Order: sequence, then C-alpha cells, then structure tokens
Amino acid sequence: MSLLIVALCLVLLIALISYFKVDAFLSFLLVSLIAGIGLGIPVERLPSIVSTGIASIMGSLTLIIVLGAMLGKLVAESGAAEKIAAVMVNTFGIKHIQWGMMVTGFVVGIPLFYGIGFVLLVPLIFSIVYKYRLSSVYIGLPMLAALSVTHGFLPPHPSPAALVSIFHADMGMTLIYGLAVAIPAIILAGPLFTKTLTGIQPGPVTLFEQKSVDLNIGIPGKFNSFFSATLPVFLLIIVTVIPYCLPNLNDNVNKWLSFLGDPAIVMLIAIIIATYTLGIRQKRSIKAVMDIYADAVKYIAMILLIIAGSGIFKQVMEESGVNDELAQLLQQLPVHPLILGWLIAAIIRGCVGSATVAALTAAGVIAPLMHQSGVNPNLMVLSLGAGSLMFSHVNDAGFWMFKEYFNLSVKDTLKSWSVMEAIVSIAGLMGVLLINMFL
Repeated sequence: MSLLIVALCLVLLIALISYFKVDAFLSFLLVSLIAGIGLGIPVERLPSIVSTGIASIMGSLTLIIVLGAMLGKLVAESGAAEKIAAVMVNTFGIKHIQWGMMVTGFVVGIPLFYGIGFVLLVPLIFSIVYKYRLSSVYIGLPMLAALSVTHGFLPPHPSPAALVSIFHADMGMTLIYGLAVAIPAIILAGPLFTKTLTGIQPGPVTLFEQKSVDLNIGIPGKFNSFFSATLPVFLLIIVTVIPYCLPNLNDNVNKWLSFLGDPAIVMLIAIIIATYTLGIRQKRSIKAVMDIYADAVKYIAMILLIIAGSGIFKQVMEESGVNDELAQLLQQLPVHPLILGWLIAAIIRGCVGSATVAALTAAGVIAPLMHQSGVNPNLMVLSLGAGSLMFSHVNDAGFWMFKEYFNLSVKDTLKSWSVMEAIVSIAGLMGVLLINMFL
C-alpha cells in the first residue's frame, strides 16, 4: 500500500508542476505533506520533518550554490569566461567543442563535488553559447554528463567512497574499474546523445550573460581568467593530495587542511581572490563587484527553494520507512547480484531523488547477498553507483538545477537531462557486467 501511495504522490507532483503550473516549491511542500499523512507519519511530526528535510539538503548546498553563482557572475561579466571560451574553441575547434566540454567536465569532476562543479562550469557553458550562438543543451549536456558520472562512479566522491567502505572494496581498483566504465558512458550520454536533441530550444538565460564592457575597465588575460575561474578545482586537489603525499603531518596541520578543504570554505577563498583578480585589479570598485554578486543571488533564489522542496520530499520518504520496504521487496528477485544491486538503487533513486540515499540504502540490503555470492566488491560499488544515477526526474535537485539554469520546460528537461542520466546508468551497468565476465 505504501508503494502505491508513493507512486500516486509522484504522479500528483508531476501533474501539479507540469499541467497545473503550480510553483515547484509549493508543489513539493504540498505533496510531501500529503505523502507523509498517507504513509502514516504522525501529523505532529510533519513540521519538524519539513524543517529537517530542508536543512539536510540546504545545509550542504546553500553556501556552495550562492558563492558559486557569485563567482560565475563575476567570471562572466569581467570577460574572463569569454576569454576561456575562446581558448577552448581555438584548442578543440567549433566542430569538436562538445568533446572539449566533456573532457573539461570529466577532469574537473574528479576532485569536485557535483554541486560545486555544476555551478562552477555553467558560466563557461554559457560564455560559449553567447559568443558562438550555439544551443546551451548541445554544449552543456556533455560536460554535465561527465560531472554526473564522476559523482556516481568515482572515489573520492561521497557515495562511491562510502560504498567502498561498506563492501570492503579496494579504493584504487574501484577507481581503475570506474574510469574504464565511466569513459564510454560519458561518450554515449554526452556528444553522441546530444546529437538527437536538436529540436530542444531553451529559453533565454541572462544570469551569466556578459554585459557590454566598460572601456575604462581592463579585461583579464588568459592566465588570470583560467586561474580565477578554476581556482576552486586546484585548491581542492591540493588540499586532498597533501595528506597522501605527506602522511606524517601533525594533528594541527590536518585540522587546518580539513577546514580549508571544506567545499564552502574553498568557494569563499576563491571569491575573495577573484574579487581582487577580476575586480579590483581590473579597476572595478568594490561596490561594482558587490553589485555583481547581489545580482547573481537574485537569479538563484527560486533554484534554492526548489532544491529545498526536493529535500522535504526525500526526508518524508526516509522517515516513513518506504526505502527499506522497497529494498526488502526487491531483494527477493531471482537475478544476478550486480543487476539486483543496480535495480534496487535505480528504483530507490526514482522514488527519493537522491543518488547518495539510493546507493547507500541499496548497499544495506545487497551487502549480505553479495558476501554469499562472492561478487567482486569493487564492481558492486560501481553497480550501485550506476543504479543511483538512473532517470533523474522531478524529485531530484539536479533535475531542477538543470531546468532552471538552462531555462527549459519540464518536458524538455525530461527529454534531455533525465534521458542522459538513464543512458549513463544503463551504460554503467553494461560496463560493470562486461568487466565481470573477465574476472
């Protein structure tokens, strides 16, 4: 009965947003309350669940998204994004620019959390879109496919890293197998798939559009542009690599590295430095830079609310115990453990939206079966990671980030983003099964 309630609530959510045109945040809030009541959660607990759901997802994303938007807006309006776009186009050529964006997304996505990578790279996507009059979906989806794959498949991202620990897998071998599985998945879901999306016409996007440049203000050079835009990437790489290169550091140094390696702190440091390199150094006043930051925040307010709404729905699903009920039901299916793990993660992902929740919930169910069957634990990590990316839709924060940033309809977001995620997931499973044949 509870699974039927979840299915009906998802249908209601889609109908409210796409057919009745109800604001997505209000739709999430209303449907979450209805789902909570229908699933037997005491009504007096629902307000606290709503607060917990918002806090659980926004606590880690708010600063990252806000600071990322500020940095992106400054990179765009300073002319740095256009400079970077010109270098990329000159390197790969317009004909192969999709491949250049895909490679950039993959390299940046390995050390970066998905949310940071998204808000950091979106300005680069639109700088190329504006300058060369190309489709934002055509240019952006290959890059975001690469980010998604690294998030789901490759340590040290939170979900695969946690799965490595749960299954007692080998981090290095998981990374090697993950790279072998990830590359063909990205190619299929990125440059090849986007060739079928020529009919999608995104609406106008002005957040990262460069305004006319004041002749009295300098335009940053190539090094300054790349340095300022990609500084968060290198800061995270440096802070992550230092403990491995210097394992005997004292506790105080490790504490500082942990502090400096926090994504929000990294973004704050990047903002402070960019304020000088792309602002003051280029003869912009502090007030002018702050106006750019304020303008950026205005555009992302609704995105933050929509993500908060998805967090409420996810929390209701967790509190009601539907995740565990669904997983226990699927555990009885007579299929190969790698396929079963992928299937459990995929269905939970479809119900709750969170890839991390889907993977970790599925891990708890499949772990006993995996140990009995003797399946390679490194491949099980990748199987669950692939399943957790399956068909992102209206209950996933990533779905709404893509829709709102790219100004698409729900229908076109399903046709582009959701199908891309499904291709990545299925291709990932096929790659895992292929490797398993040779082990």
